[in-house]
This record gives sequence, C-alpha cells and structure tokens, in this order.
Amino acid sequence: MEKNRSHILVVDDDDKIRSLIKEFLIAKGFIISTAIDSKDAKSKIEMFNFSLIILDVMMPGQDGYELTKELKE
Repeated sequence: MEKNRSHILVVDDDDKIRSLIKEFLIAKGFIISTAIDSKDAKSKIEMFNFSLIILDVMMPGQDGYELTKELKE
C-alpha cells in the first residue's frame, strides 16, 4: 500500500481525542502534527505547510471558530 504523505495538523485540547485521531491517521500513512490549543496551532502553522487542519471548535481561550476566521483573513 502506498503511503499518503499529506501533512495534517490535529488541534484539540483533549489528550485522548488528539491521540486517537493521530494514531488512526498515522496508520493510514499521513504525517501528523498536533497542537493543544489555538496558540500552539498558530505557531505550527507558521512553521509547516499543512494539507489539512482538523480543528476542535470548543477549546479554552480562542475557540476553533475564531481560529478559523483568523486563518481565513
């Protein structure tokens, strides 16, 4: 099976959910980075070019909706 080399960022404040999504996607051949909140996600977005961002909408501080709006601008 050919490995998919797309780089995905998983952003979630829940360690278990973040780990489960990461493990599943790694098994499917994706390159995965994770972030625990919007601040962490923004620093990683500056460093890497992601193919996809999986983003929790209910996080402390800046929520997923606010981060999405900021990234679109």
